[in-house]
Amino acid sequence: MCRWLAYSGTPLLLDTILYKPAHSLIDQSLHSKLGVETTNGDGFGVGWYPTDSDGSDGTPALLRDVGPAWNNRNLRELADHVTSPLFFAHIRASTGTAVQQTNCHPFRHGRWMWMHNGAVAGFHAMRRDLTLLVDPALYSEIEGTTDSEVMFYLALTFGLEEDPPGAVARMVGLVERVGREHGVENPMQMTVAVSDGTSVWAFRYSSAGASRSLFYSSRVDSLRRLHPDIPFLQEVSDETRLVVSEPLGDLPGAWNEVPESSYGVVRPGADAMHPFAPEPV
Repeated sequence: MCRWLAYSGTPLLLDTILYKPAHSLIDQSLHSKLGVETTNGDGFGVGWYPTDSDGSDGTPALLRDVGPAWNNRNLRELADHVTSPLFFAHIRASTGTAVQQTNCHPFRHGRWMWMHNGAVAGFHAMRRDLTLLVDPALYSEIEGTTDSEVMFYLALTFGLEEDPPGAVARMVGLVERVGREHGVENPMQMTVAVSDGTSVWAFRYSSAGASRSLFYSSRVDSLRRLHPDIPFLQEVSDETRLVVSEPLGDLPGAWNEVPESSYGVVRPGADAMHPFAPEPV
């Protein structure tokens, strides 16, 4: 399996989140506490949206590589120099597909980014059936061999750009139907993050009702009252949020578990949490 984080809020150097916390994602690449594997060294990726002032078209930039995150000098260099208000980071532990750059998360389509922790059980047997259900206009964009990328393009096929929760629900419903056709009782295991550069949607679901870990950070204004002596909390806006596979530290009151079979939306204004269920297709 894998570990990931999504950050949205005050523009920060990536280093602030990727390296500095006590149990940062880089630390988790070697010492995961809640993952299936302790070590997540089968590649990594970072995707970030530019600040409004840099003149780009708003599509996210990606850095992905097949080596472990803990000793990658390019990632270390980038984290010290890139500032972003919204970024994804992912460390990979392969569930059977090749360790190659095109299999590293996040995946990108236009303004959209997607990353996943989990697996589609029986994917090798179902892969042909699932990929043939991807919109033909999107099919040629699939570069790798992972279940995660196929999930992304199925969600795009089902209208991700117009209705992210509905599209993910239909994608999961399809995977579960195809899984049952192949004799797989509980095919889906996922925590997923997806963003268009403005909002972040994070999903926690598994067919068996025993999903991988996922947490979100508490409101910054509440944390300031609890911990007025922490400089970081004084520097970021009330809109700042993190969604993580594992807490980045043990600060009391900082982390909340995402409920089973639910999804959250982080966006300007009030965030929201909703129940999630597959939609039959």
